[in-house]
Amino acid sequence: MMVAIRSCWALLLGIALIMLGNGLQGTLLGLRATIEGFSTGAIGVVMTAYYAGFLLGSVLVPRLLKKVGHIRVFAALASLASVSALIHPVFTEPGSWFVLRVITGFSYAGLYVVAESWLNDIATNETRGQLLAVYMVIMLGGAGAGQFMLNLSSPGGMELFILISVLVSLAVVPITLSVSTGPRFDAPEHIGVAALYRASPLGVVGAMATGMSYSAIFSMGAVYTASIGLPVSATAYFMASIYFGGVLLQWPIGRLSDRHDRRMVIIVVSAVASAAMLAAVLIGERSFIVLILLMALFGGTSLPLYSLFIAHTNDHLRPEQMVAASASLVLVGGIGACMGPALGAFIMSLGGAGGYLWYFVVLHAATAAFGLYRMTRRESRPLEEQSEFAAVSPRATSVAAAITTRTMRDQRDQDLARLTRY
Repeated sequence: MMVAIRSCWALLLGIALIMLGNGLQGTLLGLRATIEGFSTGAIGVVMTAYYAGFLLGSVLVPRLLKKVGHIRVFAALASLASVSALIHPVFTEPGSWFVLRVITGFSYAGLYVVAESWLNDIATNETRGQLLAVYMVIMLGGAGAGQFMLNLSSPGGMELFILISVLVSLAVVPITLSVSTGPRFDAPEHIGVAALYRASPLGVVGAMATGMSYSAIFSMGAVYTASIGLPVSATAYFMASIYFGGVLLQWPIGRLSDRHDRRMVIIVVSAVASAAMLAAVLIGERSFIVLILLMALFGGTSLPLYSLFIAHTNDHLRPEQMVAASASLVLVGGIGACMGPALGAFIMSLGGAGGYLWYFVVLHAATAAFGLYRMTRRESRPLEEQSEFAAVSPRATSVAAAITTRTMRDQRDQDLARLTRY
């Protein structure tokens, strides 16, 4: 593990700085929008713009890389992300923020694509799995740590926006100095969604539901805490607990899915996530500590679902289809992410702050129910033929998903080769 980290510590440091800034910015904007008097519906639309920009960047930036190169694209997009953060407190109205969030989402998608491409170039067959694990921890852990920066200044001022700009700008330094040339880059191919659904209906529906979930979690969480009267310091703990729960339970859940029918693990995990949010509705507001523990449990069960659906889909594909399928699942999840904040905001506008929690209760219960239905339609995959679980953050792009899938595919090939020998 340490050998893998030493080979690309500067790159990982740059990614950590990006995640600190991105994690802080998402929550800060929810709080600032509430302070500025944006309606819940307007906040939902503004937050949706980030994921629309992210989806657009995931598609277009790979084309730019072939024409301009990694280092120039990374520097340009970091500058865009840095400047857009500074403009938010200058023009505090929904229309301007919508445009800025599209730009921000586009920029961060490109930054992730470039960073993940470099990570893939550095990794070897021996270190790829280790680097993926470290990268996942940095993605979720960095965003979670960024929540505590909310306490450094008032969300109503300029200082936190300046801090975000500084963090993103500093990320350019270690990354651009750690690599002299851009890696060879091949944009992942895609399988049509209809064909992918025929191969794995649960994988496609689950990817869509996961996108709808995580985008609403991180876009509207601060709006929820402000609506129930929690102070900024409590908001930081509320949001951070979701991220850190995802880090802590990702691998234990993954290991369970390798040893049991993966669909049953998906069903149970989705049901627990739904139950955690239902408990938050019923008893969470009575005790802040209980609420934090429930949100950590929710994050720990909701965030690993993305990786589970990728692994489940790969269980029903030929090895040569797996990388293209993972890229298609990222697109499906991105479409779901574009729907999540606006839909969550709409439910909150109808049912009040509690609608935020009910949104996740229903969404994860529906996912579990669909999993149960699929178990009646198809026989279980033999355990020895299942892909081995590999964690990937819901915030990652198709490049990281492709790296993850290659790791799963290589491990499955090795396992099948051992079984053949015996």
